Amino acid sequence: MLACLVTSQVSAIEVVTHPQVVESNLTKSQLRRIYTMRQLRWSDNSAISVFVLPSQHKLHKRFAKEKLQIFPYQLNRIWHKLTYSGLGVAPTIVASEQELIQAIIKTPGAIGYIDDKTLIKIKQSEITISHRNIDVADMEDNQQVSSKGVVNVVKIKD
Repeated sequence: MLACLVTSQVSAIEVVTHPQVVESNLTKSQLRRIYTMRQLRWSDNSAISVFVLPSQHKLHKRFAKEKLQIFPYQLNRIWHKLTYSGLGVAPTIVASEQELIQAIIKTPGAIGYIDDKTLIKIKQSEITISHRNIDVADMEDNQQVSSKGVVNVVKIKD
C-alpha cells in the first residue's frame, strides 16, 4: 500500500519565462491577469507573449485549476471572447512541453508552464553542456537551453 502512495505523487507545475524577463516573482493575481490576457506588459514595459498547451492536455488542465484557480473551459471562453470581439488575442497554443520550452527560449517576454520533472531535465542538459564546453549553436534539438541559460523559474506568491 505504501508503494501505491509513493508512485501516485503528483509533480509540481513550474511557471517559466524567457531569460530576459526581469520578474522572478508573481502573485497569483498577476499570473491570472497575464493568462486571461488582461496584463500585456512586464514591469519594464516589454510585451508579454503567453504560451499554453492545448486545452485537453493534462498539464494545462492542472495549471488552470491549481495555479490560476479557474477551469480550463472558463479560460477558453475568455480567450474566445477577446478574439471574436477584436479586443485582444488568445495565447499561442503549442503541441507539447518541448515546443513550449523552445517557444519561450526563442521569444523575448515569453511566459509558460512546465512540469517540474521537465525543468529538472532542462537543468541537467545545461550542466552537461557547460561541462563539455559545447557551444549552444552546436546543441542537439533535445537539449533545451538558451545562450543566456535555462528559462527563468518564476515563484508564485499568494
